Amino acid sequence: MSHYSVFDYGGMIADRARMDAYVRALRQVIKPESVVLDIGTGTGIFALLACQMGARRVYAVEPDDAIQVARELAAANGFAGRIEFIQKLSTDVTLPERADVIVSDLGGLLPWFQHHIPSIIDARQRLLAPQGRLIPQRDRAWVAIVHALELYARYTAGWDPVQFGLDMSAAQRIALNTLRRFRVTPEHLLAEPRQWATLDYAAITSTDIHAEISWTLPNSCIAHGLTCWFDRTLTDGVELSNAPGQPEPLAPVIYASLFFPWNTPIAINAGDRIAVTLAANLVGDDYIWRWQARVFDRGREENLKAELKQSTFLSAPLSPKHFHKRSADYVPTLDADGVIDRFVLARMTGSKSMGQIADEAVKQFPNRFSSWHAALDRVGELSQKYAR
Repeated sequence: MSHYSVFDYGGMIADRARMDAYVRALRQVIKPESVVLDIGTGTGIFALLACQMGARRVYAVEPDDAIQVARELAAANGFAGRIEFIQKLSTDVTLPERADVIVSDLGGLLPWFQHHIPSIIDARQRLLAPQGRLIPQRDRAWVAIVHALELYARYTAGWDPVQFGLDMSAAQRIALNTLRRFRVTPEHLLAEPRQWATLDYAAITSTDIHAEISWTLPNSCIAHGLTCWFDRTLTDGVELSNAPGQPEPLAPVIYASLFFPWNTPIAINAGDRIAVTLAANLVGDDYIWRWQARVFDRGREENLKAELKQSTFLSAPLSPKHFHKRSADYVPTLDADGVIDRFVLARMTGSKSMGQIADEAVKQFPNRFSSWHAALDRVGELSQKYAR
């Protein structure tokens, strides 16, 4: 999960375009006696606004400790009695009543981000009242081919073999499978953008995406990759976008266009056709992206002049040891840290205090803990992660 600082949350709230849109959407759907669920409340701005607009009850859900700031803000504004703060993931929450409105802003640079989509699907099915409203309602994703020499240079400059006379291609290959934020302007685009996905949150069931898009380029150019962004409908008639040409990116902490670099710039002639495949699959806690580009000379299918296949799976240096430990035939044994963790967790039975467990850990592992406080820190970390 991503963790934003209070400073980051302040930047999101200060983003007038984002906040004005969410305020208008909340005003449109919150009625007297409404029950509101705010998923990922952070420091609580949507929960506070929902109370201000007349909501009878607000459930503010946030797994991060930022929720404590939200509690203090609710008390300072006289809303503590109407907001129930729940420090959990929304998928672990059960409410005493269904919500008339569910509001969230969980997506990252694109909506396919960590557990955003599974969380919305789960909340819609379990926690939303019949005829209840979701904010946002839908996202539309766009893609364009770009000429972006200055950005591409950031991927390659450190790995230029000319600088030291060394082959740095292994590192450059990893860098060029990495996605980064990008400040897009219309001047970067080489062809008209294409809409490649629509997420209707009232109906969506799949967490993954696969799309095929193509262009016939009108002019000769050098292309460095793709950029993606989204248009978001919060409620009917209330939208926000981080499309090229916007005065400033929406809340740059969480909103920006995403750059998909190609592993080599492509020289394109006027009339060439570029076929692109974009795909994202949720694996564990985040998405693995794949992007493929094929360039056909003058659009003729038999004349494939370039083909690039890339994935964020290749963006991290993974050793053979890493894969061996995940293989089905690997027989694991606990290392020294694992033995300590097992010892501590086995004592979290509801009958011993943290201090008592730390005492036992010091006695059992005198060479690993320099003091009782060091042991208590270790016990506290495990308690934070696993204790109910």
